[in-house]
Amino acid sequence: MTSREFQDRLGRRAKRAGVNVPPKLASRLETYFRLLETWNRKINLTGLNLAEATPETIDRLLIEPLVAARHIPTGFARMLDVGSGGGSPAIPIALAFPSVRLLMVESKTRKSVFLREAIRAVELEGADVAASRFEELLTRPELHEAHDLVTIRAVRIEPRVLSTLQAFLKTRGLLFLLRGATTADPSETVPPPLALSATYPLLESLRSRLVVLEKRPVGQQRIVPRETKGLTRD
Repeated sequence: MTSREFQDRLGRRAKRAGVNVPPKLASRLETYFRLLETWNRKINLTGLNLAEATPETIDRLLIEPLVAARHIPTGFARMLDVGSGGGSPAIPIALAFPSVRLLMVESKTRKSVFLREAIRAVELEGADVAASRFEELLTRPELHEAHDLVTIRAVRIEPRVLSTLQAFLKTRGLLFLLRGATTADPSETVPPPLALSATYPLLESLRSRLVVLEKRPVGQQRIVPRETKGLTRD
């Protein structure tokens, strides 16, 4: 597939989802996708069809994260992505917000090597990879209550997991759970200080949704509405 063909497909899927993808962002997304395709021949990063760049593949890896990014509040500066694997949704979101400081957490060594190469290839300044389980990061005090956003897609969500992840969030920080059609939402009992903030549809084609949890101040029950921010423009 030529670069023009890829860009045409990306543009069509973005338009269908109502997402604006400026040329520079589109180019960097293609660089990431091509690298993922190359590495996926050697190690299992994703089971999606990368060779043909099917609509489902483009939607899942590139468009869905950009749709989720529309719900990121202003002032967003630091992001932690858990179980990063092949780099989506973390890398597309970070490409849409070039000033973000991103830490991807991936326990499998070969996948973490790929993520470091992806950071270099797409020139993500301020991004890093922690080759460990996210529970092990609790031993790093500098990461406690340091992030505005924690994202997670391919990790089973349990109260114990949520209790651990909230430790990395600032007060009023958000936890984004990207859920597929067959993926269950967290139980109604979300451990404090987390609380359910909202649920948004992502892509109709995937029947996916974004579940947003917020880390509330102790003793505060009401959620204060916040302004959301779209994609950056060149």
